[in-house]
Amino acid sequence: MKICIIGTGYVGLVTGACFAQAGNTVYCVDNNKDKVELLKKGYVPIYEPGLEDLIYRATQKGHLHFTTELAEGINQADVSFIAVGTPQDTDGSADLKYVHQVCKEICAVAQKQVIIATKSTVPVGTGDQIEKIFKEGLKHPYCVFSNPEFLKEGDAVNDFMKPDRIVIGTNDDSIKPLIEKLYAPFTHQKRRLVFMKRRSAEITKYAANAMLALRISFMNEVANFCDAVGADVNDVRAGMGTDPRIGPAFLYPGLGYGGSCFPKDVKALIRVAEDADTPFETLKACDSVNSKQVLKFFKKICASFGSRERLKGKKMALWGLAFKAKTDDIRESQALKLADHLVDSGVELHVYDPEAMDNTKLAYIDKLHYHNDPLECTVGADALIIATDWNEFRSPDFNAVLSNLKQPKIFDGRNLYDARFLKEMGFEYTGVGVK
Repeated sequence: MKICIIGTGYVGLVTGACFAQAGNTVYCVDNNKDKVELLKKGYVPIYEPGLEDLIYRATQKGHLHFTTELAEGINQADVSFIAVGTPQDTDGSADLKYVHQVCKEICAVAQKQVIIATKSTVPVGTGDQIEKIFKEGLKHPYCVFSNPEFLKEGDAVNDFMKPDRIVIGTNDDSIKPLIEKLYAPFTHQKRRLVFMKRRSAEITKYAANAMLALRISFMNEVANFCDAVGADVNDVRAGMGTDPRIGPAFLYPGLGYGGSCFPKDVKALIRVAEDADTPFETLKACDSVNSKQVLKFFKKICASFGSRERLKGKKMALWGLAFKAKTDDIRESQALKLADHLVDSGVELHVYDPEAMDNTKLAYIDKLHYHNDPLECTVGADALIIATDWNEFRSPDFNAVLSNLKQPKIFDGRNLYDARFLKEMGFEYTGVGVK
């Protein structure tokens, strides 16, 4: 099949590369000429395990093409996908200006029937808005459906190639055979296609992300409660996770959720629910809990040194800058929010991250001291802070860390370490809800 992907951001690149890997001819369209030229030369602007190799192989085989010409992609495609950004607007809602702009451009260049899906996360009713634009400006038949992405940063290629489910929201059942053929390479072992009405699919994406965000915020509150009463959240988490009705996923407390999806999607769902006069009180609480979690952890650091004022002039090591492991994405990174609190308090902050330092330097170049080795960060530091759960942080040379630190303090914002073991080694260990 021939496929057009409009937008070469995170979702567009993964989607295009995976469809191309299955043997389709894919045209990835973007209006950023410099970005397109770099992609043509093999430069991938994001870090995602397996993606660079996937793009290289698909490009070499002639299955994957990058272009700035929307007409080139849309007029050859059997099916197209909108994967442009939907940033948070000032009122918390999703800003659809890029989606609307793309649809208007399609009206101007399309020379045949357009079958197109929203891959971007869009609020309920977006499909109706797109149809209105096409009705007013498109001279050819069209079909608009919803196909939300469920890609975890750090494991996105695997998520696409071996999906748990593929949600298709359509009000036109005639396109079902086309969609089944499109996704056949990814569903041959198990039927994973879930068809529903378009508005239901648009809500499904938001509802799924909101549910996961709720679990994270709830566990952070449980952890804070454990701190207050002298319990261990790891014990509580193990007891909860063995219940099959709950399961173990997303029961890990920490600094709070971040990234490009959860914060934005929670706020957007709160907003559209208010517009529908059905307020999400649970999500409002979820958002509030998340916004306070980093500050709570920062206050633990302050308390360990006596007060915030006594942090001034201290040197600290921070491991982790990305919002989660296996990505270079720093959008809404809780690690960087913690870094802001520390630097604003006068801390000389020395940092390391396996992938996210280049992105961080663009925004924080004058605030932070960067190192190419995590142990190097700790030399002469008054504390080590763990802010992202990279695997390489899980089992460091603790004897070297202990020797390097001026004060044997570890603040573990991801609960990577065994508190008892580190305390026996002589560390002053502080986690999130652990004893």
